[in-house]
Amino acid sequence: MDLQQQPEQHPICVQQLTLAFGTKVVQRDLSFSVRRGSIFAIMGRSGCGKSTVLKAMIGLLRPAAGTVLVDGQDYWAATEAARAEIGRHFGVLFQSAALWSSMTLTENVALPLQMFTHLNAAAINALVDLKLALVGLRAAAQKMPSELSGGMKKRAGLARALALDPSVLFFDEPSAGLDPITSKQLDDLILELRNGLNATVVIVSHELASLFAICDDGVFLDAETKTAIAHGSPRALRDRCQHPAVRAFMERAEPESIQAKESRDGRR
Repeated sequence: MDLQQQPEQHPICVQQLTLAFGTKVVQRDLSFSVRRGSIFAIMGRSGCGKSTVLKAMIGLLRPAAGTVLVDGQDYWAATEAARAEIGRHFGVLFQSAALWSSMTLTENVALPLQMFTHLNAAAINALVDLKLALVGLRAAAQKMPSELSGGMKKRAGLARALALDPSVLFFDEPSAGLDPITSKQLDDLILELRNGLNATVVIVSHELASLFAICDDGVFLDAETKTAIAHGSPRALRDRCQHPAVRAFMERAEPESIQAKESRDGRR
């Protein structure tokens, strides 16, 4: 399949991507496509380069080689102005939520609207109220980030990510630092937003409960080979993938223990 010819089905296509810091290669020869309307997982053990791949996809890290196509347009070959325009269709929730500590929630969510639109103050206030309502934080509009719990900070960051009505939402370890109940609530919110806004979602995570609950496609990155070793939904990889590293991740075991078990079973 020629991914470049299918922007309608695949708003994001990664082709032969290599990422490096100087001479240190993080991932090489990555190719995968994100289907429109899907919740796509970038999976793998800590240190494999998941967040680095995300940075290349959202324009924070220039690849050493390869392309990132957004609706058929080569992001990194585009002009700076074109990249800025493409980026306006992205909403990003960073692991730390990245809220401005000196601003209220209303001011945090309003900032992208003030920077990238010509809306008047009344229109911006109405949109901010709507975005905060979408994530269940309307009552906390005038609170400072320091007054929020970890889960509320994540939801506030999500409200800001939604400010410009993005077509693609990116999440970097959204469940990090959250208790299981709050994590489940955030998973449910991501599903509601995907279904209600018809958005495409890309999630970096190694939280299996979340991956199994909400993701319907994905890619598995490997730190040893420095490339993708499996493609498919987390549930499909759990149930059918035979690669020892993938099975170990899905079963919360070491690859050596998986191989030892298979060897014992084979002798029976």
